[in-house]
Amino acid sequence: MPKYLIEREVKDAGKLNTNELKDVSQKSCSVLNEMGSRIQWVHSYITGDKIYCVYIAPNEEMVKEHAQKGGFPANKISEVKSIIDPTTTETN
Repeated sequence: MPKYLIEREVKDAGKLNTNELKDVSQKSCSVLNEMGSRIQWVHSYITGDKIYCVYIAPNEEMVKEHAQKGGFPANKISEVKSIIDPTTTETN
């Protein structure tokens, strides 16, 4: 199933405290539970004014639906084509 990277512009995202992050997480999970198991949140990275989320979903439309239902921005959605890391240098 495709993996997506979602860029969310959230002013002062990096200043969100633990309780605020918990609230956002709970809202996201609540919407995901309503939508069923075809869409999954993997994890998110929080920077100064953005949150980058990794999701697994059958299509971009489902990612957009999650954002809309949760009231989250989804300023850019990109399908992940490949993943590399230090182990990519290893040969078999």
